[in-house]
Amino acid sequence: MVLKKIFNPQQYITHHLNHLQMDLHTFKIIKSHSFSSHYFVINLDSIIFSLFLGCFFLSVFYIVSKNFITGVPGKLQTGVELIFEFVNNNVKNMYQGTSYLIAPLSLTIFVWVFLMNLMDLIPIDFFPFFFEKLFALSSVKIVPSADVNIALSMSLGVFILILFYSIKIKGIFGFFKELTLHPFNHPVFSVFNFILEFVSLLSKPISLGLRLFGNMYAGEMIFILIAALLPWWSQCFLHVPWAIFHILIIFLQAFIFMVLTIVYLSMASQSHENEY
Repeated sequence: MVLKKIFNPQQYITHHLNHLQMDLHTFKIIKSHSFSSHYFVINLDSIIFSLFLGCFFLSVFYIVSKNFITGVPGKLQTGVELIFEFVNNNVKNMYQGTSYLIAPLSLTIFVWVFLMNLMDLIPIDFFPFFFEKLFALSSVKIVPSADVNIALSMSLGVFILILFYSIKIKGIFGFFKELTLHPFNHPVFSVFNFILEFVSLLSKPISLGLRLFGNMYAGEMIFILIAALLPWWSQCFLHVPWAIFHILIIFLQAFIFMVLTIVYLSMASQSHENEY
């Protein structure tokens, strides 16, 4: 609320939509958020918070694995076991092939995306206020999944795995054969088939990343609008209901990202050689 006293509503909203950026040419923090003359600029806040949450996730799971007990488990071990069981059941039900990578990948995606989404429940002025006071940094965004670069980067990693499994299971010739002979199994339609399948292939990572980004960005924007346009004494009447509803969105978006990853990799692992 301190920041709201400094800015008018328009400036307040703009302030919370700006990232903490670094110019890779000079390795300096960008103080002004005007359009840059080049593309070598990274959103430093998204990268830092993503790495921090990833390390936090790995540290907690590592500690639980090292202190695993077979008797009556503690609350932390019980929670981790429930997550393991939940992810493992989804992988068994949806992935048709055999791979030692899919289950750990699905677990990492689900927990990591969930933690990044969970940052949206932290009061929007909390981190910007302390970064301003301690480091004199004017802008910082703490929800990495609300950054389109982070969301599309994760989906790009899934896309690379789709190509890897497609070529590994079907071979390069089988992969291109599937692109040119599906859905119409005739050489005459090979060009038409290739266009359809190529667009379908590219749409998977794009839709996967943009779905996560769009939902989290919209949720973050609603929190900002409530804080910017309403007096402080009335914000709780909208903030609390929206935060409760947003918990469902946070979990659902992590679950959808994990499920679609499993489904896409399962489709990539299936050979359709007998259909041609």
